[in-house]
Amino acid sequence: MRKILLFILLFYISLTYAQTADPVISLSFDNKELPEIIKEIEAKTDFKFFYEEDWFGLNKYSGEYSEVKLTTVLEDILEETNINYFIKGERIILTRGSLIYDRLPQGFLEIQEEREVVEENQSADPVFYNDNEEQAEVVETVLIGKENRQSTRSTYRLSGRVVSEKGDPISGLNILIPNQDKGTVTDINGNYEIRLPKGINILETQALGVSKVKKRLVVYNDGVLNLQLKESFEELSEVLVEANARDNVRTALTGVEKINVAEIKNIPLVLGERDILKVATTLPGITTAGEAASGYNVRGGKTDQNLILLDEGVIYNPTHFFGIFSGLNPFTTGDVSIYKGSIPAEYGGRLSSVFDLNTKTGNKEEFAGEVSIGPVTGNLSLEIPIVKGKSSLIIGGRGTYSDWILNLLEEESLKDSQASFYDVVAKYNHKFDNNDELNVSGYYSDDVFSITSDSLFSYTNRMFSLSYNKFFNEKHQGELVVTNSNYDFNLDFESDFGNDFESGYTINESEVKLKMKYFHSNAHTFNYGISGKYYNVSPGEINPGSAESLIEELSIPKERAIETAIFIEDSFEVTERLLISGGLRYSFYTAFGPAGINTYESGLPRNENTVTGVETYDSGEVIETYGGPEVRVSGRYFLTPTFSTKLSYNNTYQYIHTLSNNTTAAPTDTYKLSDNYIKPQRANQFALGLFKNFDENIYELSLEGYYKTSDNLLDYKVGADLFLNENIETEVLQGEGEAYGAELLLKKNKGRLNGYLGYTYSRSFIKLEGDFQEETVNNGEFFPTNFDKPHDFSAVLNYKLTQRFSFSANFVYQTGRPVTYPIGKYNFNNSEYVMYSDRNQFRIPDYYRLDLSFNVEGNHKIEKFAHSFWNISVYNVLGRNNPYSVFFVTDSGEVKAYQSSIFSIPIPTITYNFRF
Repeated sequence: MRKILLFILLFYISLTYAQTADPVISLSFDNKELPEIIKEIEAKTDFKFFYEEDWFGLNKYSGEYSEVKLTTVLEDILEETNINYFIKGERIILTRGSLIYDRLPQGFLEIQEEREVVEENQSADPVFYNDNEEQAEVVETVLIGKENRQSTRSTYRLSGRVVSEKGDPISGLNILIPNQDKGTVTDINGNYEIRLPKGINILETQALGVSKVKKRLVVYNDGVLNLQLKESFEELSEVLVEANARDNVRTALTGVEKINVAEIKNIPLVLGERDILKVATTLPGITTAGEAASGYNVRGGKTDQNLILLDEGVIYNPTHFFGIFSGLNPFTTGDVSIYKGSIPAEYGGRLSSVFDLNTKTGNKEEFAGEVSIGPVTGNLSLEIPIVKGKSSLIIGGRGTYSDWILNLLEEESLKDSQASFYDVVAKYNHKFDNNDELNVSGYYSDDVFSITSDSLFSYTNRMFSLSYNKFFNEKHQGELVVTNSNYDFNLDFESDFGNDFESGYTINESEVKLKMKYFHSNAHTFNYGISGKYYNVSPGEINPGSAESLIEELSIPKERAIETAIFIEDSFEVTERLLISGGLRYSFYTAFGPAGINTYESGLPRNENTVTGVETYDSGEVIETYGGPEVRVSGRYFLTPTFSTKLSYNNTYQYIHTLSNNTTAAPTDTYKLSDNYIKPQRANQFALGLFKNFDENIYELSLEGYYKTSDNLLDYKVGADLFLNENIETEVLQGEGEAYGAELLLKKNKGRLNGYLGYTYSRSFIKLEGDFQEETVNNGEFFPTNFDKPHDFSAVLNYKLTQRFSFSANFVYQTGRPVTYPIGKYNFNNSEYVMYSDRNQFRIPDYYRLDLSFNVEGNHKIEKFAHSFWNISVYNVLGRNNPYSVFFVTDSGEVKAYQSSIFSIPIPTITYNFRF
């Protein structure tokens, strides 16, 4: 066969050796398709083209050429296609991808036998047989790129985007190349990239919930392959929280958790609410200071050290009603990634973690929605196609009708109470083509509550986000993001004693960020960009509540600052076993006027008695600057294909602080920007982990340890007054922090029994040692923070009885948090005083809770209008009276201790959901 083929080629070459000279032509065309341009060339020359019209897309081209060579015109109009050309006499032969050679390629006689067999059986639709199937499987052939005579590369880059039939990006899809033992996973936007050798490759896709695809790729050069996959209606076992298959072993990042929002509906939580962030607290390293507490403590960090993002916009208070309910709608939320160890270089401004949430893209093909009805809240989300196949709108809203419950309470002091909230989120997505995409998101929440008859609290969140994604070429893509976030709190106090007032504060920030991604080679992928953020803080104001009020009007001057950063990150595959992710972020912060800053007498503590004057700064004048490099390095080494070890180091800066006398975050917390007295917080974290998968990724096991040091942590003097204090620098302290711990997570992703067990051992300490006694706490020694909880165990399990019925359980155990107790009394100047222990020397009782639920899935017949889901749950089945806090009251000269609890009895709930 080889000799016959050689003879034919030699004969063909002998006939066509002399080609027609490259003629010069003049040509002009405007907004025309390629077949039309080819016909114009044929009309102006003696050449005849040979091709198939279905090779060309619908793209249109414009151009003007005057006295240029024909080959120049052909190179230009075919540059963005996979079409090559060959000139033979007066004939121009077009080919898809491959080249026609006018001489034998080097090494032709040494071509491997495998390629000869492939050429003999060349077919547009080759057939692959499966021994377990009676019928043959037909596999589509796809040409990637076009051959280039000058190219000496052995591998080429294949990239693309994978979406569903509705146009939604499919993240976490496994793209496998079995004949090369290679694979990759799509990212949050459905994008992927992989290096493949020239020639024939088989591509297969695997993921839960979508159909499998197999394609035969003929790789000639770099190219793009976009896929649109159908939903798979195969019944699957429940998976509560699941990372992408093998991601926990394969990636270089440590301390990363991903939550599948669609699968959290089975987890029993208080009042039947699907709560994304409460599910996060069942994972190792993430906890709260107490039941229904607002704010999250991650790896020994304070609640203000977490960056919570929704579509790249900051959400300052992601909870309703002091943390009992989540402020983030689970029906509209798509992917959730939590970075608590290796934080990518694009994120900055917080020390402990990043909660990155993204709103789903609405259905572009048909109208859809979901409804949930619970005992105190209702939820509705709608997906609306705007331009079929191109744009969509998803909108979700939640509201509470809890006031009726308060009205039923027999407690007289709560008769006039009210508690209501709502939130609305919307996202518009428009896909112009495969290269350009626009997303516009908005979020608004509002809370109003009054637990006492004289005080009315209210707070709101507002967020706007706009992002434009651009795929410049096969190697380069970028995203421009513009966001604005606003949070404000108000308090109306009514009194019969002439001291009624209205008070509030506001923080507003705007950010512009440019993110770029460059696929340099198979070994290097670069992420880089620049960002700028403007802060505008109104620290607080108070106004008389009525004309008769004796309260004097007071407004704390505004604070303004700019935080900018540049960043670059490279994912470097050193060998097949070793992967390194290295990033560098340089942040720069400037606080500027107008402002008046107190000056204090040197050598004395800062207080109102040592003020020497006021230094005035005009509008735009720089008050103070801070900044520095932030290193983000992590590495993964494969011990076996399913067993890896990882190591990481991060250092971070935080320029914004919260001011709070509470142990936990509260809506009344105010925010303070760094200035010439309050320095930015800094942290360094080291982490080391082992990651192992078993039984084809059914089981995942991880063990991570970390050690973190911090500087300039904000704390307060004993008896500090933070409310509307114009000289806040006289009340605060800054000190060192130290945290360390180990996290164990065992997950079972499939089967009748699935779920995960998590255990965390962690310690968190702070040291406050100043130059003066009033600036020193606990003799300047390290002591436990308010949220130090050494032991934290969680079990989230689901047992599937049938395809429709299942049981779920959620068990939590935590060490009680530290508190300061009175330990004695003493008399001084004929007055009796209480003497307290060292700060945080004691602990409240340990916390444990068991929740159970029974879940009923409706049948999933396609022709049904709606698909239902019932959740019957009991929160705190054991009726454990877990203490939220302990406080002390002096009664008749005797100091008595009391504890407060949030939910001290079992709370049954029935929630009904349906999708349509």
